[in-house]
Amino acid sequence: MEAVNSRRTVLAAAAGAAALAGCSKSKGGGGSSTPPPAPPSVTGAAPVSQSSPPAQAGQALAKTSDIPVGGGKIFPDRKVVVTQPEAGTFKGFSAICTHEGCTVSTVSGGTINCPCHGSKYRVADASVAAGPAPRPLASQPLTVENGSIRLA
Repeated sequence: MEAVNSRRTVLAAAAGAAALAGCSKSKGGGGSSTPPPAPPSVTGAAPVSQSSPPAQAGQALAKTSDIPVGGGKIFPDRKVVVTQPEAGTFKGFSAICTHEGCTVSTVSGGTINCPCHGSKYRVADASVAAGPAPRPLASQPLTVENGSIRLA
């Protein structure tokens, strides 16, 4: 009977050691040897995951006086571009390029411009003015009241 008890003790000790070894790996002490992926290397523009949360409705973006006629303003933290193609007309679009998900960086010369690969979108309707973007920027509904622009 003593041999059975010794055997159980050895097996229990081995199981306990295996469990402890498993715990140490889960706390970074010897898990995977694969390093984490490197961050994007494009300077000035970071690709954005397509699963990024959309801008929240009701958030104030700007005053109407902040948006130039024939131009626009980018709100990268909200992933939104607001344009004013003609006086008193305001439009909202996604700030995420439809080519590879970079955030657009400028609005000039009547276009919304992506720094990653040169895509350009028209300020009036966000249609593609120059590729490689495959489709227009997505529309973002706005409300304009008392000189304030908000996401609808």
